[in-house]
Amino acid sequence: MSLTHQMPYEWLVGLRYTRAGRRSGRNSFISFISLISVSGIAVGVAALIVVLSVMNGFRKDVTDRMLSVLAHIEVLDKNGAGLPDWQKTMQDAFKNPAVKGAAPFVQTQGMLLRDGVMRPAVIRGILPSEEPKVSDVAKTVKYGSLDALQPGQFNIVLGYSLARSLGLNIGDKVTMALAQAQVTPAGMVPRMRSFNVVGVFQAGHHEFDAGMAFVHMEDAQKMERLAAPSGIRLRIADMHQAPDVADALQASMPGELNVRDWSKQNKTWFAAVQIEKKVMLIVMALIITVAVFNVVSTLVMTVTDKQSDIAILRTLGASPHSIMKIFVIQGSLIGIFGTLAGTAAGVAVALNIDVIVPFFERLVGIQILSKDIYQFSALPSDMHWMDVFVIAGIAVLLSFLATIYPSFAASRVKPAEALRYE
Repeated sequence: MSLTHQMPYEWLVGLRYTRAGRRSGRNSFISFISLISVSGIAVGVAALIVVLSVMNGFRKDVTDRMLSVLAHIEVLDKNGAGLPDWQKTMQDAFKNPAVKGAAPFVQTQGMLLRDGVMRPAVIRGILPSEEPKVSDVAKTVKYGSLDALQPGQFNIVLGYSLARSLGLNIGDKVTMALAQAQVTPAGMVPRMRSFNVVGVFQAGHHEFDAGMAFVHMEDAQKMERLAAPSGIRLRIADMHQAPDVADALQASMPGELNVRDWSKQNKTWFAAVQIEKKVMLIVMALIITVAVFNVVSTLVMTVTDKQSDIAILRTLGASPHSIMKIFVIQGSLIGIFGTLAGTAAGVAVALNIDVIVPFFERLVGIQILSKDIYQFSALPSDMHWMDVFVIAGIAVLLSFLATIYPSFAASRVKPAEALRYE
């Protein structure tokens, strides 16, 4: 026995209405509207998958650039003083199996001056030999080397935009002024020191490239007159577990410590990204909703056109529930076909956007992203399968909900009135 004979008649009729025969111009028009409904849902689903994948890609790219400079976790003294026994603190941190690297640091804020030009900067004192254990800043050095930061030589590595704004090159000198004042015969003056530029790094994140500089930790301690580092920086196996690991370290490590993860240091940016993603999801879901309205139109026209067929089915014993089921099946199939087509197209584009966008740029002769402006030369894409499943589920659910009113109207058709003029 064939599958067609085993299938309930509601499914057979629903499938037939979805295909919409070509016996009349009206049926052909309904078939065309069904095709438009499928296409609308497919375009909406595909667009939402691609847009969210690009947003995820931008977020991942920016996060990676931030973490080339930032550590996953920082451990500081809660009272703002240094960590005199920082080696012991590092040993305590390594008791957590998630911690894979640690390094001490000193951080302060100051002004960099050259030829009357002044720029604020975050000054971070590091140990060049230990820094690769907690960050990738050594890989971002564009000119010079991080290893040139030697104790007592007062060398400095600047962010690319910061060096450009001050007109500095390798070998030039720059004056660092700290906020802490010192007493001199002339009164209170800022603490100042000349540094030699030995490197320029470019992390690709404007906040760091335009406002950060690295010096040797011992030089930073001398400038700040500190007896110990400000704290230690940690790298863990999975950066996404940083909040949980930070909480675990806060609870397990002795002393008055402040443990903060990388997301808390940039919580405003991450909160903005999360809000933007949610808003974009809502906006794009509304696009799918508009496409789903075509399903309502298609079913209403089908119900109007098939009233005589509905009446005949009723006289043959079909229940109102069965009639309703026929049109629910028809509308749901339109939504499912559109969702499957849109999902396939969206996934294909999201996974190959690095090929599609350059081809489009060559074809049209324009550049979508200028690296000089956006610091991105290509659209990044990071597709999450969970996003795909959520989008597909929303599309199918909306399509099902769109069938309820037309299907209910079909179940209310009275056979005698429908066949009166047949």
